[in-house]
Amino acid sequence: MLLAFSVAPSGTPAGGSRPTDASVHDAVAAAVRIVRESGLPNQTDSMFTTIEGEWDEVFDVVKRATEAVGEFGSRVSLVIKADIRPGYEGELSAKVDRLEEALSDGS
Repeated sequence: MLLAFSVAPSGTPAGGSRPTDASVHDAVAAAVRIVRESGLPNQTDSMFTTIEGEWDEVFDVVKRATEAVGEFGSRVSLVIKADIRPGYEGELSAKVDRLEEALSDGS
């Protein structure tokens, strides 16, 4: 399965006040750190982090990343999109490779 997710805090954290800017990069960094330490294939872009793996392991990582972001606010927004295709591995890059091939063929 490929799972793309975006997670962000809002509200004031229990332990104090938020910085005055609206940036959430520290919270996102905490989430991405958990994803990278998981050892699962992953990539992060400006909008989403995508993870590849089995259902239970991927959702465990998303849960832990969401909990980490929760430390930065009183509430968390989580967006998930999944491509569930049993029996396939390496799709994190293979899907993009097939797209690039189609583009280079002019199809």
